[in-house]
Amino acid sequence: MHSAPSVTYPVGRSRGATRILIALWALGAICAGASCYLFDSVGWRQLLLVFSVVFSGVAAGFGLRRDGAAVLHFDGLRWSLTGADASRSVHEAQATVALDFQSLMLVRLAEPGRARRWLWIEQRAMPERWRDVRRAVYSRAPSAAPAADPWRATAPADVT
Repeated sequence: MHSAPSVTYPVGRSRGATRILIALWALGAICAGASCYLFDSVGWRQLLLVFSVVFSGVAAGFGLRRDGAAVLHFDGLRWSLTGADASRSVHEAQATVALDFQSLMLVRLAEPGRARRWLWIEQRAMPERWRDVRRAVYSRAPSAAPAADPWRATAPADVT
């Protein structure tokens, strides 16, 4: 079995992720509006619900604006993320796929001793390297133990 290739891939703002986030926020806003409409009196619970919908929309907007361009790199063993903001760089991380929509993936980068980073990786960022990054994300880490003989299915019988 061959290991996944080393790959460098650009990440940043994702149109697909933005669309998913807006759709989920709109669905939540519709449900909150419907629940406020169905209750006869306007009380503190309805105001809290409206405030939470507005607050979540504003927080999501600031989060989308903050995501800048970065470069994701896989060297065959570990993942790293470098970008314009050096304080948000990640070195020696492991990647795990959380959502896979074939042309859009949500990936979690976990580095020991640091907070996890969540990245949306889009095919349209670099279509010619998309298959390589998918292979790298789904590849297993190489084991330190040497491989046994691949042609031997069972242990040899003890002939005496």
